Amino acid sequence: MNLIPNINPKLFSLSAVIVGYLLIDDLTANEQNALGNWLMLVAQVISTNAFYRQVMQERGLEPKTNDYSKNEITNMLEKMVKALEQEINDLKGNNN
Repeated sequence: MNLIPNINPKLFSLSAVIVGYLLIDDLTANEQNALGNWLMLVAQVISTNAFYRQVMQERGLEPKTNDYSKNEITNMLEKMVKALEQEINDLKGNNN
């Protein structure tokens, strides 16, 4: 299963810039800092996992793959989106 779309690398990077600008709208500097740090933590987890997989492959050991179905992945992502929406709504509520 391929979760990353097959698009031009420059377009992929540009999409990150656009999402970044959309996320900073209506956030205070502290909120932007908190969100940025959270996103960097997510990126570090992904990078660390990828590096570890690379090391295991170089050693001739294949890391265990996740046997999640598309339905399970969809449910996980929906829960994450709902949690993020709730956090955003909570942040917006604290600004008023």
